Amino acid sequence: MQKEIAGDLLKIGAVFFRPEEPFTWASGIKSPVYCDNRLTLSAPEVRTHIEEGLASLVREHFPEAEALMGTSTAGIAHAAIAAHILGLPMGYVRGSAKDHGRQNRIEGRLTPGERVVVVEDLISTGGSVIDTVEALREAGAEVLGVVSIFTYNMHRGLERLAAAGVENRSLTNFDVIARVAADTGYIAASDVARLLAFRDDPSDESWIGKKEG
Repeated sequence: MQKEIAGDLLKIGAVFFRPEEPFTWASGIKSPVYCDNRLTLSAPEVRTHIEEGLASLVREHFPEAEALMGTSTAGIAHAAIAAHILGLPMGYVRGSAKDHGRQNRIEGRLTPGERVVVVEDLISTGGSVIDTVEALREAGAEVLGVVSIFTYNMHRGLERLAAAGVENRSLTNFDVIARVAADTGYIAASDVARLLAFRDDPSDESWIGKKEG
């Protein structure tokens, strides 16, 4: 499944590789890769693979789930479709509470003690999904874990998830996408080492402009 989903993301242009001209994330990190999983919603065949894949991850790893909770905003649609496949309730968690109306942060019905799984589109450093998990825990939910489309496998992200007691299961990851991209000619085989160097230590920018022959 990991290679299939990686191929799907590459096929629809949801993953962009630019090791010569890195993207700059909001955090300031320079990245040779940008992943836009919103594009999967516009590709019915790929969308089907992804939503069935997410539902399968929930069935396999979190069979006791009673509801899915999407992250705002990228995880909402995926949580809704996967929940429909599973026949489960869903809701979502805002980045912050509304400043009007009922001032909710969690949208949808959530019962204290309810066992939920968070649906995220991608995980890099892990900060946003951990924030979502903590909001659900504070509201009384039992968070069984997280399912996501893509993870960068960054050491910092993996360490933060482990420290927060959060289990994540992803459909594919940075390593797989890099190798599938090289195998299909999307990037040069010599670029794989540079990409993995970024994954290992995003703060070390020595991989930029050092393409191997």
